[in-house]
Amino acid sequence: MSKEISHKSYLQKDPWENLRSLSKARIALGNSGGSLPTKELLSFQEDHAFTKDAIYSELKEKELLEQLKEFDLPVYQFQTKVSNRKEYLQRPDLGKKLSNNRNTKKSENFDILFILTDGLAAEAINEGAIPLLREIIPKLKNDRKIGLCLVKYGRVAIGDEIATSLNAIFTAVLIGERPGLSSPKSMGVYTTYDPKPGITDERRNCISNIHENGLSIDRASKLLQYFIKESFRRKLSGVKLKSGNSGIIEK
Repeated sequence: MSKEISHKSYLQKDPWENLRSLSKARIALGNSGGSLPTKELLSFQEDHAFTKDAIYSELKEKELLEQLKEFDLPVYQFQTKVSNRKEYLQRPDLGKKLSNNRNTKKSENFDILFILTDGLAAEAINEGAIPLLREIIPKLKNDRKIGLCLVKYGRVAIGDEIATSLNAIFTAVLIGERPGLSSPKSMGVYTTYDPKPGITDERRNCISNIHENGLSIDRASKLLQYFIKESFRRKLSGVKLKSGNSGIIEK
């Protein structure tokens, strides 16, 4: 008689599992035979669904406009040449250009414009933009003339056209970043001194990964305050103005 052989499946932990306490990245997932554990596979599929949803999330314009009133500053609303979300994803160039119906006043002049736009994760702006403005604006309001802008279907460079329309010296574009599997609501801030259409990205500074598991609102506010202060002092932004991990430094 043949002897019956039983095959027992079991989970095998990864020896580097302790690293998971340091990062939300998919590391040390363990294995079940030659495959991922079912729990980790389902977690991946869930996060992938959240990421796809983030790309198609919409800017809550009415709510944001209402919240922006609390700062008692001029507020402007703009529209890019993009007509819908699908076109926004397929035509990045149109998200960098304003439509013809510009809501601007040629007599305006601003030191700083904070520009909120959806980017690739509108929920990041819906949830994170106002808390960041609450941190940074009180530190600047007495020294700088500030304006606030809301733009649907915008890319980073849309700030250059808006700055030209409103005669602004400096822009900080708050935008939803490309979502990752562990960060579907990540916000970035791109700062530019002397913005104008046609400049390239080496003229900008970026503060990225602002979300609950990444850079905190408090830390992002301090970095933003640094870039604003040094940009006005040195009359520049971009690769000539940097910050380091060991503290805020210049180059």
